[in-house]
Amino acid sequence: GLYAIRTGELQEFSEQELLDCDSTDSACNGGLMDNAYKAIKDIGGLEYESEYPYAAKKMQCHFNRTLSHVQISGFVDLPKGNETAMQEWLLSNGPISIGLNANAMQFYRGGVSHPWAPLCSKKNLDHGVLIVGYGVSDYPNFHKTLPYWIVKNSWGQRWGEQGYYRIYRGDNTCGVSEMATSAVLA
Repeated sequence: GLYAIRTGELQEFSEQELLDCDSTDSACNGGLMDNAYKAIKDIGGLEYESEYPYAAKKMQCHFNRTLSHVQISGFVDLPKGNETAMQEWLLSNGPISIGLNANAMQFYRGGVSHPWAPLCSKKNLDHGVLIVGYGVSDYPNFHKTLPYWIVKNSWGQRWGEQGYYRIYRGDNTCGVSEMATSAVLA
């Protein structure tokens, strides 16, 4: 997303490169966005998905610096619990990586998700996703509007709303604003 905003080109970058070359996180068993940003900076950037394809298991790092298409100079951690700051960052800079509690996502089919807080604790963040936008759904029969975040998930286009998830915006639902961060491109 940040690369597309800067260059006008939407590219897929290698996830496998991160699995193989990030020595801080736990590959397919998970990790933290800030650690991934540090790894991308330290190794010298990311190759395209087509150049370093996904293998779904950790392998030997074979990063080729001459094929690096995007580099980052660092990252920004947004203020914890501040969805207004997230909205402002999104408008000014682009997508935001977040950690959230994915309990409510497992059976999601569509609409604005606003699960009961005890079922989706903001203390149990277990999934990383990307906030790419926001909006408001109007429900005139109920005299109600629901503000929401548009979240890009990694479970494929057959999940949710063609791979996307709408989650309530405004009360830190499922910990959406507990761990919000964004890369800074070099």
